[in-house]
Amino acid sequence: MCGILGIVLADQSSAVAPELCDGCIFLQHRGQDAAGIATCGQRGRIYQCKGNGMARDVFTPQRVMGLVGSMGIAHLRYPTAGSSANSEAQPFYVNSPYGINLAHNGNLVNTVSLSRYMDEDVHRHINTDSDSELLLNIFAAELEKHNKYRVNNEDIFHALEGVYRLCRGGYACVGMLAGFALIGFRDPNGIRPLLFGERVNKDGSKDYMLASESVVLKAHNFLKFRDLNPGEAVIIPKDCNGEDKCPEFRQVVPINSYRPDVFEYVYFARPDSVLDGISVYRTRLAMGVKLAENIKRQLSLDEIDVVIPVPDTARTCALQCANTLGKEYREGFVKNRYVGRTFIMPNQRERISSVRRKLNPMESEFKDKKVLIVDDSIVRGTTSREIVNMAKESGATKVYFASAAPAIRYNHIYGIDLTDTKNLIAYDRTEDEIAKEIGCDKVIYQSLEDLIDCCKTDAIDKFEVGVFTGSYVTGVEDGYLHELERVRALNAAAAATAQQSDLKAEVDIGLYNCADY
Repeated sequence: MCGILGIVLADQSSAVAPELCDGCIFLQHRGQDAAGIATCGQRGRIYQCKGNGMARDVFTPQRVMGLVGSMGIAHLRYPTAGSSANSEAQPFYVNSPYGINLAHNGNLVNTVSLSRYMDEDVHRHINTDSDSELLLNIFAAELEKHNKYRVNNEDIFHALEGVYRLCRGGYACVGMLAGFALIGFRDPNGIRPLLFGERVNKDGSKDYMLASESVVLKAHNFLKFRDLNPGEAVIIPKDCNGEDKCPEFRQVVPINSYRPDVFEYVYFARPDSVLDGISVYRTRLAMGVKLAENIKRQLSLDEIDVVIPVPDTARTCALQCANTLGKEYREGFVKNRYVGRTFIMPNQRERISSVRRKLNPMESEFKDKKVLIVDDSIVRGTTSREIVNMAKESGATKVYFASAAPAIRYNHIYGIDLTDTKNLIAYDRTEDEIAKEIGCDKVIYQSLEDLIDCCKTDAIDKFEVGVFTGSYVTGVEDGYLHELERVRALNAAAAATAQQSDLKAEVDIGLYNCADY
C-alpha cells in the first residue's frame, strides 16, 4: 500500500511541485518510509527529488524550488518484504524509450517469471528488488516495440495491453512520458484505488489530477472526480484542456472482477475519503454496529462498563459500537503521533518497545472497570498484547478485545506487508487460543460476512479478502508466498550480519537525486 499522485496544470508556466508536495501530506498515512516527486519542464527535461523519510523531510523548500515544470507525479512509499533502501524510493525512471517515470501502488505476484523475461527476452537490467521498477521496464519494453520517433495515445494504450497481459497482481499506477503526457491505469480487478479529477480555473482552463484517495482531490478543489475502472487507463497530454478526447480514457482490458481490497476500508484509507463510490467513514460506522451485535451474542452487557478504542483508525468503529451497546465511550489511550506503525518494524523487541512509546494509558479510565477495547484489526498480536497489559496494569478488572476485522490468518499479497503467515497471531489458532496469547479475557472478531455487508453497494458486492480466507482474487499464489518469505529471510540475514555482498543498492543510479544532499 502506497500513495500515488499526478497533476497536469493548464498553465504551463506554473510550477506543479508545490501542489504535489501538499498533496503528499494528505496521503502521508499511506506510506511513511520514503517520498518522491518527478516533474517535467516545457522542454521535456525531468526533475526529481526523492529519498527515505516523511514528505516534510524530503521535500524541503530548497529542493522543491528545483522541481521545474507544470506536470508531475509523486509517491509515498510503504515498504514491502522489509525493503527500505534509498534505491527503491519512487518514482522510478528509465531514459529509453522517450523518458518515462512511474509511481506504483500495489504488488505484482509473478515477479520471478517477469524478472526472467526481462533478462532473457527483453535484455533490460533491473537494479533493485522492487516490482515497481520491474513494472516500469515492462511498460517501457512494450512501448519500445513501436520503434517510433514519437509516440501517440494509441501507442501507449497498445503498450498497456502488453502490461496487462504480462503482469498479475494488484496495482494502480501513475506515469509520465517526458514532454508528452501523464498516464494512469488500474489492475483488471480494481484491487488498489485510483481516482481521476478535474478542476476548472477562473479563465475556464482545466487542471487534472490522479490520486489514491478522494480526500486529496477535494482538498485541492478538484470537485469533479471519479474512480478509474478496473482495467481502465487514462492519458492526459501536457497541453490538454478538455478538448475532444482529451483526456482520453480507454477500457484497455475487460474488467475481470470488481474487487477492491477490503482492508482499505478497515484500516488504510482516511475516513474522509470515498473509494469506488464507498464512503470509508460510513463503512466504519457500520462496522461498529455489526461488531456490537456480535458482542451482544457472546457477552452479557453487564460484563462491559466502558468501550475504549485503540487510536486512531478504530475510533469511528468503537464509538458506534459503544452507542449500539448503550455503553460509555472513553478515550483511554493517548497516542504519541511521532511513532510509526508497529507491525512493519523489523524485529519483535522494537515492536514491543514502540507500542509503549506510542500509546500511554489513562489510569482513571481503566481502574476497577470491565473494559471492552476495540481495534481495527489484530495482525501479529504484539500491539494487542501490550495494550491488554497496559489496561490491566492500569487497574482493569476484565479486558475484552474486539476487532473490527475478521481474524487475519493469511499473508496480504497486493501491497500491504503484514508478515509471513506463520507470524500472524490468528494463524492456526482458535479464538480462545488467541485470547490466551494476548492475555485478554475474551477476543471477539467481526465476521467476514458482516464486514462485506458494511462495505458493499449496489455496484460492488465482492472484495479482495484473501488476507482472511487465503483465497486470492488472482488465484493460487503459493509460489509468490514462498518467494516473499525467501526475500524477507535474505533481507533479515543481511541486516543481521551487515554483509555487503548481496545487499540492495542503496542509491538510485538512474537519475540525479536532490534529496541526497
